[in-house]
Amino acid sequence: MKLSWEGEAEDAAAAARASSELATLRSGREGQPITIGNEFSEIRVSKVLTRNGVRLLIESPKSGQWICLDPLELESLTWQNTATFSAMIGNPFGPLIEEGGS
Repeated sequence: MKLSWEGEAEDAAAAARASSELATLRSGREGQPITIGNEFSEIRVSKVLTRNGVRLLIESPKSGQWICLDPLELESLTWQNTATFSAMIGNPFGPLIEEGGS
């Protein structure tokens, strides 16, 4: 008996696209990645060159989560206060604002 779920094919396709995108980003890595960690978390950051310019690839080796940010997105982090980050930490693995949200 094979277990399956509604949307399994879509999930598999999205995972394959994300894996391919991550591999492409890693192939554009410039220099060595930097790993930063403490007792709560560990992340790896890399400067990557893309067809749209330089980005910062941030990966969480333990969870497999990753994001690639452009300079404006990185700068926007400096506009935030500690409450924003507390809210993000309070909702792990989920966005603060859902896609299409207001």
